[in-house]
Amino acid sequence: MSELLVLDLGLREYAEALSFQRDLAAARLAGRVAHDVLVLVEHPPVITLGRSSKAAHLLASPEALAARGVALHEVERGGDVTFHGPGQLVGYPIVDLTGHQQDLHWYLRQVEEVLIKAVGALGVPAERNPGKTGVWTGGRKLASIGVHARQWVTWHGFALNVTTDLRYFDLMVPCGIADVEMTSVAAALRQRTAAGAANDAAPDDQATAAWAATLAASTRNAVIDAFGTLFSRTPRRVTQIAI
Repeated sequence: MSELLVLDLGLREYAEALSFQRDLAAARLAGRVAHDVLVLVEHPPVITLGRSSKAAHLLASPEALAARGVALHEVERGGDVTFHGPGQLVGYPIVDLTGHQQDLHWYLRQVEEVLIKAVGALGVPAERNPGKTGVWTGGRKLASIGVHARQWVTWHGFALNVTTDLRYFDLMVPCGIADVEMTSVAAALRQRTAAGAANDAAPDDQATAAWAATLAASTRNAVIDAFGTLFSRTPRRVTQIAI
């Protein structure tokens, strides 16, 4: 079985990670990187605008965003407006679909299935919402997905809310979906164990730092395992990739 290189960048500014994944995709396309790569990262607060973004879906001005410490970037991925920030697991799969299926719809469904299986392993039942890309649990959106590809090599990817402060999503119409409710793995777990006691607005308030760190690590491991299984690759963690 071919390998899946897994590179965890830790906390990185969005612009830096974007530049890196573009370079990595170019290297994969040119054959300088021989295996598919899953880049994992956490970003400081940032809102990104995809190719389908509408101005009305951003509810705060750039000045108001800056005052709250939220950066703003327009990017080439598909989809509308979304948020990345602390407590969120962001994944950028650099995958050569010529070694899988040359079908972006198949790829999107595979990424959804990776996240569904990963959070399921943590005790959160998740599902698709027909006609909408992403992952939901109990009618609330748990993860957003937006990808880009050139000559069947992918970049951009998914954002899974783990212990994310969901109040940031009030700054936008997430993914352009009216009346969507966002949630997180932490909030969903608390709801299942405390019958409505979870506070979606500030998921970290009721969780210790140790519990949040453990949940983040467990989520990361579950996503890596599910990605390897769904894409028939053996994960191998690396600390750098020469491009």
